[in-house]
Formats: sequence, C-alpha cells, structure tokens
Amino acid sequence: MTKNDNNLFFLCSLIEFIGRQQKLSRYKVVSSLGDKTLRHIYDYSDVLHCEPISRVAEEYIESCKLSTGNFDNVTACRYSVPSYWDIGKVYARLVQDVTEGVSEKDKIIIKLNEVYGSWISDSISNFNSDFFYQPHDYIRECYLEGEIL
Repeated sequence: MTKNDNNLFFLCSLIEFIGRQQKLSRYKVVSSLGDKTLRHIYDYSDVLHCEPISRVAEEYIESCKLSTGNFDNVTACRYSVPSYWDIGKVYARLVQDVTEGVSEKDKIIIKLNEVYGSWISDSISNFNSDFFYQPHDYIRECYLEGEIL
C-alpha cells in the first residue's frame, strides 16, 4: 500500500457519505457493504471517483439494500460539520498507519473493518469534539492504546 492510498481515501469518504445519507453508524455501513463490495470499491476507486459521489453512493445503497437508520451526527453537531472528504481522510490515514508495510488489499479491508468496528469510530464521528482534527499520529496512538490519551 502506498503512503497516499487514493483508493482507500475514496472508499473511506464514500463510507462517510453513505453513513450521512442513510443515517447509519459508519461501522453499520461497512458491515452492510461487506468485504466483497468493499474490495470492489477499493479496486475500482480510480474509475468510481470520476462519477459524482452521490451517484456512486446511491448505486451501493440500492445494490446492498442499505436501510435508513437514526444515527445523525450531522444534525447533532453544534459546530461546523467537517466534510465527508475530511472524515474520509482521517479514517484512511488511520487504516494506513495500522497497516503500514501491508500491501495485500485483503489485509487492508480486514484493518478497515477493525478500525470502523472499534471504539475510535464513535470518537471520530463525534463532531462536537475536536478528536478528528488531531494529528494522525496521535489518533493512531489512541487507537493502539484503546483510549484517548
């Protein structure tokens, strides 16, 4: 995996976009898409990013039959809401940091599932805190330690 993995960045941004659209926790989006679909998006991100992200999201919402939930961290935000690209970058950097030296996409998808399924996903999705603005090495250390330091 390269240090600036654009496919991973697009995948994480799409997960954030779909989560906001469907009002689902980001882990619910990841688990609902499933590993096969996540790998497909990762592999073809260079093509998919040429389309508007809303159209790409709609395709996967329909094909994976993603329902609408009640997780609405955007409406709950009292401050300026970070863009789905900004949050996608936070997740992509974290996944990259914890898979450093790993080049197999299956391992990247495994780590992506681990990150989104961990406690840190709730902290990143809390837009009323400044956690997602912290330096990526700090976020990595928090993830590895299992708590905010």
